[in-house]
Amino acid sequence: MMKEKIYNYILPDENNKPVLKQTESQSMIIIGANGSGKTRLGAWIEKNMIDETHRISAQRALTFGTYIKHKGYEQATNLLLYGTEKSSNKHDNRWWDGEEFNYISSMLNDYDHVLSVLVAMQANQQEKYIIECKEKDSRGERHDKVPEMVLDKLKRIWNTIFPHREITISDGKVTASLRKDEVIEYKGRDMSDGERVALYLIAQCLCIPENKTIIIDEPEIHLHHSIIDRIWTSIEYEREDCFFIYITHDTQFAASHKNSKKIWIKEYDGTNWKYEEVEGSSLPEQLLLDILGNRKPVLFVEGTIDSYDTKLYSEIYKEYYIVACGSCSSVINQTKSMSSNEQLHHLKCYGIIDRDYRSDYEIDAYKKDNIFTLEVAEVENLFLVEELLEIINDILVFPDDTKVKNIKKYIIENRFAKEIGRQTCEAIVSEIKFKLTIANISIKSEEEAKNTLENEFKNISYDEIKTKYTEKFNQILDSKIYKDVLKIFNCKSLSSSIGHFFNIDNKTYRDFILRQINGKRSSEIINAIIPYLPKDIPVDLYIK
Repeated sequence: MMKEKIYNYILPDENNKPVLKQTESQSMIIIGANGSGKTRLGAWIEKNMIDETHRISAQRALTFGTYIKHKGYEQATNLLLYGTEKSSNKHDNRWWDGEEFNYISSMLNDYDHVLSVLVAMQANQQEKYIIECKEKDSRGERHDKVPEMVLDKLKRIWNTIFPHREITISDGKVTASLRKDEVIEYKGRDMSDGERVALYLIAQCLCIPENKTIIIDEPEIHLHHSIIDRIWTSIEYEREDCFFIYITHDTQFAASHKNSKKIWIKEYDGTNWKYEEVEGSSLPEQLLLDILGNRKPVLFVEGTIDSYDTKLYSEIYKEYYIVACGSCSSVINQTKSMSSNEQLHHLKCYGIIDRDYRSDYEIDAYKKDNIFTLEVAEVENLFLVEELLEIINDILVFPDDTKVKNIKKYIIENRFAKEIGRQTCEAIVSEIKFKLTIANISIKSEEEAKNTLENEFKNISYDEIKTKYTEKFNQILDSKIYKDVLKIFNCKSLSSSIGHFFNIDNKTYRDFILRQINGKRSSEIINAIIPYLPKDIPVDLYIK
């Protein structure tokens, strides 16, 4: 039975001393916010494993000459690894871009060296094969087929990333071609940034001696997100002897690169690092990493990143990290998941959901999990609250409050009154669904499950629920209290139907509000909305 390969690596302890660690994963991702000391940790690892590591800096030049400089393999390899043709000691000076080696900020200008090693390695492999063939010929033996060589591996990886572009390295130069209706050929040095960095990274990793730890600072630079994981997965497959350490702040790459050990850098004081391993979570991994990377309390909201609710919440809750979850159920699940995640206990988290048709009991049930509802039926109604309408009326310099009164009348009499039957029906269905979701049907047998479910149905009286909501909704309609109507009236299109009262296009009314939030009257607008937000979620008040 084949054993899993064990890879060794080091990390600093609390006294900055190297601690040897082992893993069966072929790669480790060091991730953290900008300024958290990621790059310095990579440099620390290299310095403390200087003979076992090769680090590819984020500051790397991507230009190379028209022709590849032909050098001996040893000579070219020394230039790549040590910065000098003669030295075989990494402790000697390594010169990058004309200045003495700097682990952090120097520009790594070694593209020509990489290509020289690649060509020299290919020549060595070809020479070795020819010598073996001649020896077998002299003994009358059949020689082996031509083995796969370094340029074959490079082309195979390249083809998985750029299937419609071909790369050729021969006659001392790099040539690329685009295969369409006709072949379009161009010089290697004229390739796009993405193509040049892909060639550079593939060649670097294929040329590095066996059993090294390869440290790559910012592996995503110049690469499109769609190919980042593919290129590194392909390179790792070709170099199973090596351990890869990626240093990045790109949570999308970190999450997509599966089976990789992940280390989160929490802070760096200039000497010591505080870090922890990112463990499994019911939160999506990229979201978990994004949350770890921010130092703000977290607010889970409904909608998408581009929806009106997310845009509005982002303006009001500026001190929070806003996570758009899509559905109400996702807000509930992700808020609960974060609350139960020990790695995130240092961050406060809350969830905001629409009131919809929820009963007071249901609303109170969510509060224990830090999930709170609006004081209006749904977030779109925040664009309709009376205090906000009065400010907009003033911004647009209308002489009196006639337009505000007309909007209120329209919403109560023309919209809510005509839809009260449907609203009542939807409220009834919502409460029945909630009662069924909280029904205790944990069982020991099929018969017990049946009896429990039947009892739950008996406890739900459709007529009682209908009477309750019919009376409640009719009382609110009769009272004509505007804020009470907004509290129960669920109609997402409502806020896109009143712009014409202000001589604004109905479809752009909400965009107009969002623009005003960033204008001179921003504090007034936000303060008009705050009373309708959950009081349990702290917010910086804008009252002057």
